[in-house]
Amino acid sequence: MGRIVEWAQRFALALGAPGLFVVAILDSSILTLPEINDILVVLLVTRHKARLALYAGAATAGSIVGSLVLFTIGRKGGEALLRKRFSVERSTRAMAFIEKYGLLAIIIPSLLPPPMPFKMFVLLSGAARMSVPRFMTAVAIGRGTRYFGEGLLALRYGDQTMAFIHEHSWTVGIVLTIALAVGLAVYVVTGRANATKGR
Repeated sequence: MGRIVEWAQRFALALGAPGLFVVAILDSSILTLPEINDILVVLLVTRHKARLALYAGAATAGSIVGSLVLFTIGRKGGEALLRKRFSVERSTRAMAFIEKYGLLAIIIPSLLPPPMPFKMFVLLSGAARMSVPRFMTAVAIGRGTRYFGEGLLALRYGDQTMAFIHEHSWTVGIVLTIALAVGLAVYVVTGRANATKGR
C-alpha cells in the first residue's frame, strides 16, 4: 500500500488538477489511500496559491465520481462487501443514521477525518436507495467544504498545514461542520425571505 500511496502522490503532483482528480476517484472507490487527497490539496495549494479553487474543485469532483462507484455497488447488492469490511453492528447503526438523517448522514462523515468510515455510509446509502442527485449533492457539500477549508488553511500555514490538521483534526472537522451548518441556515433563511418578497 505504501508504494501505491507514493505513486499516487507523485502522479498527482506531476499532473496537478487532472492527477488529483484521478487519485480522488481511486481513493473514493476501489482503493483506500488515507488522507491522500487532503495532503495533495495542501501541497498543491502551497505551491500554487492562486489555484486553490481549481485543486479543491478537482478533489471534490473526483471524490463525487469515485463515491458514485461505491454507491452503485451498494445499490446493486453490496452486503457481501459490507460484511467483509465492517461489523454487522456498525453497519446497522450507520443504516439507522442514514434512514433518520438522510443527507446529513453523508455530509457529516465526508467532513470528518479518519477513523470516520465514510465508505461504509456511501455503500449503505446506495443500499438504502437514496436518490443519485441527493447523494451527489451531499458528497459535493461535504467534500467541497473539507477541501476548500483545507486549501484556505494551506494559504495560512503552508507546509505545516497537515501537521496543524493532525494536531487539531476533530476541532477542524467540527469547525467546518459548524461553518457548513451556518452557511446552510443562511441560505435557507435568505431563500425564504426572497420567496416572501416575491409574493
